[in-house]
Amino acid sequence: MALVIGITGSIATGKSTISNMVKELGYTVVDADLCARQVVEQGEEAYEKIKKHFGEDILLPNGDIDRKKLGDIVFHHEDKRLLLNSIVHPAVRNKMLEEKNAAFNRGEQVVFLDIPLLYESNLTYMVDKVLVVYVDISTQLERLMNRNHLSKEEAEARISSQISIEQKKKKADAFIDNRGTIEQSKEQLLTILKDWQVL
Repeated sequence: MALVIGITGSIATGKSTISNMVKELGYTVVDADLCARQVVEQGEEAYEKIKKHFGEDILLPNGDIDRKKLGDIVFHHEDKRLLLNSIVHPAVRNKMLEEKNAAFNRGEQVVFLDIPLLYESNLTYMVDKVLVVYVDISTQLERLMNRNHLSKEEAEARISSQISIEQKKKKADAFIDNRGTIEQSKEQLLTILKDWQVL
């Protein structure tokens, strides 16, 4: 049985912690954020398209894309943001599919896709089951402010740009309440994977 499990959550809910636990159990975790960085490296097709559409001004002296400069442009111009997404998103999806297929070709039965914006990007079709990493909004706010040194307003703005964690929790096939200790989260993970006959 080839099973694809999506891991998602919201900003500062502790998704990376759960992804790392899954890796420690020996499973392949394909990380969307990592793929997004790889597809815009020099020599990649998406890199060339970005350079062509946004110009040489967005490059660092070593030729890499200046992510901050590009981010500032797309943050202020909706059309540019859509253009960038139309270049990067398909490339990221292809890269994730390549890595997923490579794992299945190695004989693995279960592959995890770590996709922060799984629901926002309508990528649920890529997975068979969704596991949401959950904390309540006040915990999320506190963690984000502490982690990224943000004001309450800044943290709230970032959180509200995503679908609420409560909605994600409702849509998920299962969720891990990540407000307790690491051991408690791991216990929940193992229980879910046993229920899904992964372990």
